[in-house]
Amino acid sequence: MADVQDFLLRSGLCGGESATCRPLSGGVSSDLWRVDLPGRTICVKRALARLRVADEWHAPLSRNAAEYAWLSFAGRHCPANVPRLLAHDADAGLFAMEFVPYPVWKAQLLAGRVDIRVSEAVGDVLGRLHRISSEEPAVAQTFAFDANFDALRIDPYFRVTARRNPHVADRLRELAERTASTRLALVHGDVSPKNILTGPAGPIFLDAECAWFGDPAFDVAFCVNHLTLKTFVRPECTDELRRAASALLSAHEAHIRWEPADEFGERVATLLPALLLARIDGASPVEYLTDTDRRVVRSVAAAMLLSPQVSAMRQWDDIQHMAAQQKAPER
Repeated sequence: MADVQDFLLRSGLCGGESATCRPLSGGVSSDLWRVDLPGRTICVKRALARLRVADEWHAPLSRNAAEYAWLSFAGRHCPANVPRLLAHDADAGLFAMEFVPYPVWKAQLLAGRVDIRVSEAVGDVLGRLHRISSEEPAVAQTFAFDANFDALRIDPYFRVTARRNPHVADRLRELAERTASTRLALVHGDVSPKNILTGPAGPIFLDAECAWFGDPAFDVAFCVNHLTLKTFVRPECTDELRRAASALLSAHEAHIRWEPADEFGERVATLLPALLLARIDGASPVEYLTDTDRRVVRSVAAAMLLSPQVSAMRQWDDIQHMAAQQKAPER
């Protein structure tokens, strides 16, 4: 805590007046503090060398700088959709931003509140940032964080999952190589509902530690995957969640200029079952599924990996159809 206080003083955010620092919970990759200062509240973030998961998962501390850079980029182009940055100490691995007290999208979805407008806006903001970054030559060099993305996404999601599922390991390694070698736009890397706040002016994106100039299909598939997983927790919302996923995809597609939309869509579709399986058997499994749901997701995802569709919504429908078939004998 003393290093946070020192950072506040060095950065001029605190001039010696009282500052109350309270740890925030919920993250596995960073320490977060809410800092109450006279007249305002801010948030301070520092990356951890070892993530708080069951597996032994280490990642470069430089991802703190990658996140700050992504938030800076997004803040220039979509200022209403990211917190305002206040200070950064790259050597100490700390940065400060405004504290944003809006609801977390994940909590709303798990409570069965599916607002199609939120999904559409998420797709729109992502699409705009992907398009703009694909058109700015300097972005590729600025965000050449290949090692970060490998440590935070390629290894824990693809390789770890491959080791635990030998029958689809070759396919997972193939997708890992394709993703790692595709460089088209600036990727957030963790577009999960837990990292999106639903503000009055639209979604607010957080936690861009995985930022990297790479395959924008990863961002879209990552988010659609989370919507897919929510159907197992809220089966009564399956139709609404499908509409939400479709709205996200359509809003994003309106911005695609860097390649034919069908090529992009096929990569999203083929990534979807890989990410679905990774959230069961990868280094960072979701916490809200039952053992039965995990078995169903594992079986369905593995089958889809070997028989993929060419569009994300066809893949979605196949996943739901197979899941319903496997659950039927239990009723």
